[in-house]
Amino acid sequence: MPKMKTKRGAAKRFRMSATGKIKRSRAFKRHILTSKTTKRKRHLDMESLISKSDTRRVREMLPYGRP
Repeated sequence: MPKMKTKRGAAKRFRMSATGKIKRSRAFKRHILTSKTTKRKRHLDMESLISKSDTRRVREMLPYGRP
């Protein structure tokens, strides 16, 4: 049976945590930053976990996880 292919777009957007959960970066940190407060921009730098409802879909896109 052939190997499964990883969705490359998903591989670039998601990372695995040490406990096996899937992390993502936050949106709204790319442009128009002058109107956002320093605190807001600082918190947007932190990674967060994907929602429970998206976990199954993302795992299907990343069949081997990501090293």
